[in-house]
Amino acid sequence: MKIFLTFSLLLLFTTTSFAQRKVQLVILFDTSNSMDGLLNQAKARIWEIVNEASTLTYQGAPVTFEIAMYDYGNSTIPATQNYIRKQLDFSTDLDLVSEKLFGLRTSGGQEYCAAALVSSLKELNWSNSPQDLKLVYIAGNESFKQGPISTTTACELAAQKHVLVSTIFCGDRLQGINLGWKTGSDCGNGDFFNIDPNLAVSQIETPFDDQIIEQNRLLNNTYIGYGSVAIESKSKQLSQDQNALGVSKAAQTERYLVKSKSSYKNDKWDIVDANLADSTKIATLKEEELPAEMKGMSVEQRQAFVKQKSEERSAIQKEMARLEAERRNYIASEKAKTTQVKSDDFGTAVATSLRNNAKTLGFD
Repeated sequence: MKIFLTFSLLLLFTTTSFAQRKVQLVILFDTSNSMDGLLNQAKARIWEIVNEASTLTYQGAPVTFEIAMYDYGNSTIPATQNYIRKQLDFSTDLDLVSEKLFGLRTSGGQEYCAAALVSSLKELNWSNSPQDLKLVYIAGNESFKQGPISTTTACELAAQKHVLVSTIFCGDRLQGINLGWKTGSDCGNGDFFNIDPNLAVSQIETPFDDQIIEQNRLLNNTYIGYGSVAIESKSKQLSQDQNALGVSKAAQTERYLVKSKSSYKNDKWDIVDANLADSTKIATLKEEELPAEMKGMSVEQRQAFVKQKSEERSAIQKEMARLEAERRNYIASEKAKTTQVKSDDFGTAVATSLRNNAKTLGFD
């Protein structure tokens, strides 16, 4: 009995110690009439934020990164929903995250910040582990005190779930404090930022960007769709490449670097990622589910084909990692040359807060 108990405790300790840590990030966007600038900043910075999260590890092991998204304060949302709309449940589908963000449109409505917080805390599938990093960022420009739910109620619920609530006021810092945005972050154990939402995002182009863009073209050629959602999913991948291209070269490059990392997962439609997630998947696919390139292949031929594509992708990812390191050094060097104090924008606020809170919780 004593031996069994010892073994059980050892198993529990091992499972707890080596369970993959999770980072859960929720963004609540005010999409009332005056918030186009906020959305533009988010579109310019979203891949930089994801890239920041993608570099996190826990005791040297990779982490699972999930994003959810809401918008609030939009007149197209029914008043019965407190003008709050869930755009996306927790997801690892980063193309879908981009699609939802670029699909947001502004329209005047009532901004109920605490109610939006409570909706996200109640409706999403939050991790139960206090060792996971759970973050909510809410951005807007009206009083934080509006609506049917108090800030205190929202913060108490966040504390119960070990979720950190950070607030980003779009306007003057003192005005944000007076309107309750700092109170929201203080009681939510998060960070308070103020930004100028109409400020153009400052991004640094580097000599390595064009090489990274070319590597992404090669990377896309290693994505081989299978199953009923293959065409739609491949199209979505390319559409989000175009969305990033439409913002800036820096945003485009950041997206492509994210695509070179393990956090960019497409096992539901890409045969290479599917094989990485489950090596038995290739053998079980029906003929009609196979991509055109693999139809008529034996199981052995399928495995050889996927192995070749996997090796191609690994080589590209390795080269992109090298280019990313060079790019980061270049950007750091350029930033060091200026003594001008930079104002926060949406992306720098979230990325800075995410990094600092991750370190506090023991993430690398």
